[in-house]
Amino acid sequence: QVQLVESGGGLVQAGGSLRLSCAASGGTFNIYAMGWFRQAPGKEREFVAAIRWSGGSTYYADSVKGRFTISRDNAKNTVYLQMNSLKPEDTAVYYCAADPRGPYFLREFGYDYWGQGTQVTVSS
Repeated sequence: QVQLVESGGGLVQAGGSLRLSCAASGGTFNIYAMGWFRQAPGKEREFVAAIRWSGGSTYYADSVKGRFTISRDNAKNTVYLQMNSLKPEDTAVYYCAADPRGPYFLREFGYDYWGQGTQVTVSS
């Protein structure tokens, strides 16, 4: 029923920027929060950022705070991740996720719906 479609990944040099987008579709559904996670080769998936749908409060992993910005377009059920000052260690597959109920939006298990992932590669 619900699907998340991600876009915006690609190759970028260190210090560059990318903006990821993720649109939720498949019928109307409530959104408590949407988030971004990433998984590097050989590593487990980790939390990157999340945004509460009501009010738009944002939350970031320490590793990206000050460089990444999560935002939303409520009318389009779309979440964005603006990534600036990218580092090689940001290289990963990035996944968006939707949490229809809360409250565990800072944890992977709190999300019911996931996108397919989009590759971000940062080179020097």
